Amino acid sequence: MLEQVQAWAVEQKQNAPGLQQVGVFGSYGRGSAGFGSDLDLLIVDLDARGGQIDRLQRWPLEQLPLSCDALVLTPKELTARLTDGSRMAAELQRDLLWML
Repeated sequence: MLEQVQAWAVEQKQNAPGLQQVGVFGSYGRGSAGFGSDLDLLIVDLDARGGQIDRLQRWPLEQLPLSCDALVLTPKELTARLTDGSRMAAELQRDLLWML
């Protein structure tokens, strides 16, 4: 699964120069994914604008082999998220596995 996500990320980078990083977190980031697990994806996009719905429409997530929950952040937003003391920050710091 992770190889497929990595291949998807590399393909997206060819079409979107603003793509900085793609990572997985949650069960795939921890290495504990099993039957029925979905994919939690973090996309770091220098060109991200608007709300999450607008940001997500840019990415062909349907090409991924699993249903996924994705979050699109700018590099600055990622830095802020990682240091905001939230549960999400702790999860990302613990589980995030970069594919690109």
